[in-house]
Amino acid sequence: MDQAVNHDLGCRGAEPETGADRACRVLILGGGFGGIYAAIELERALRDRDNVNITLVTRDNYFLFTPMLHEVAASDLEMNTIINPLRKLLRRVKTFTGNIEKINLERRCVTVTHGFDRHVHELPYDHLIIALGSSTNFFGLPGVQDAALTIKTLDDAIELRNRLITHLEEANSECAAGQRQPLLTFVVVGAGFAGVETLGGIHDFIRAAIRFYPNLTPEFVRTILISSEEFILPELGAKLGAYAQRKLTARGVEIFTRARVTAVRDGLVELSDGKTIPATTLIWAAGNAQNPLVAALPIPKSKGRILVDDYLQVKDFPGVWAVGDCALIPDHKVGGFHPPTAQHAIREGRCVARNVAADILGGKKKFFRFSTLGRLAAIGRRSGVANVFGINFSGFLAWWLWRTIYLFKLPRLEKKVRVALDWTLDLWFAKDFACVTARRPLSTTPSKGSDEEREANRAA
Repeated sequence: MDQAVNHDLGCRGAEPETGADRACRVLILGGGFGGIYAAIELERALRDRDNVNITLVTRDNYFLFTPMLHEVAASDLEMNTIINPLRKLLRRVKTFTGNIEKINLERRCVTVTHGFDRHVHELPYDHLIIALGSSTNFFGLPGVQDAALTIKTLDDAIELRNRLITHLEEANSECAAGQRQPLLTFVVVGAGFAGVETLGGIHDFIRAAIRFYPNLTPEFVRTILISSEEFILPELGAKLGAYAQRKLTARGVEIFTRARVTAVRDGLVELSDGKTIPATTLIWAAGNAQNPLVAALPIPKSKGRILVDDYLQVKDFPGVWAVGDCALIPDHKVGGFHPPTAQHAIREGRCVARNVAADILGGKKKFFRFSTLGRLAAIGRRSGVANVFGINFSGFLAWWLWRTIYLFKLPRLEKKVRVALDWTLDLWFAKDFACVTARRPLSTTPSKGSDEEREANRAA
């Protein structure tokens, strides 16, 4: 981290500015859609103000375009196409790449760590925008957290892709003849957008890859989708959900509805209806839990999310704002609350930035008002389902619209061009099936472990 940033933030060990000369400090926590778009809008709204310091705190030094994660897992896109380095996205906003350890609302500061030695800084703020998203909910089910893969981060997508390829390689070997069925059984739990799009992607990937493995046939492969609902994609309604279900079933996907996973034991996925599925790959897309940092905050919450007013401000906590999946935002038009989706988080980020800027400049704050424009899902093999402005449609047009909309939403022209090129090449060439993993570097110091551990280090 730059020395100038340390000074501006009033970090531990630096002398903070005091009095009237001190700059106003805006701190944004989280680098998802809400946090990034709040930073971009604040940069624009306060571009002429030298007395305002804006800092984004995030674990990664890039913005990840999560709607396309399943395409990385299915080898439709290279991983670098859906990430944008923060230092290219943000010119004036400072970035702090590290871990958030604690949010202290009384002292109005956030404790963070970074570096190889995880040394500590305290970042004071005048305005705090909380955009920390959510974590995965495993519902405390026995064995699930240890066995399941998730699809929330770039590491998740790469790990899933490598798992698919590794299992194909292992199943193709002569000595694995008796274990081919569980090796080639892929179970996705959760039939919302993330679950269905992930399943559609990996189903196409496995079917395209199988012809390159001489000891395998499509009959060995099982792709299974488990839904607790009566039909999949309940967000799109019964008609589109039933259409997507028919399409996936016709392509060989097994769909278990009104079923829940109860446990994972000894390579068996146990379901609430008594069925068991022998499988060594379980992908979990079944639910979200509150971020632990949010859970620890002494502020009003409901259903694990921070309650905010129409301005996206936390009541009784001046200068504290919340957006994205961790915020519960009232929707007066239809009643209830706004859903935790990317299209809402983008608008919430922009709105909270304008309101923070208005608070700093003495302007008028505005209510957050937004209605869902549409919902789309890609279900594989150049097919999709969509509801846009209340109109349902499906098939190739829905898939093309999904790609077109997300291509335009992807930040920066460079990334748009890269994605468009990858998609074009995918039409003409077979997918790559190379398993690329990062290996641990050889240690330059003697191992303190057992002989077996030292031997393993040498082999690595």
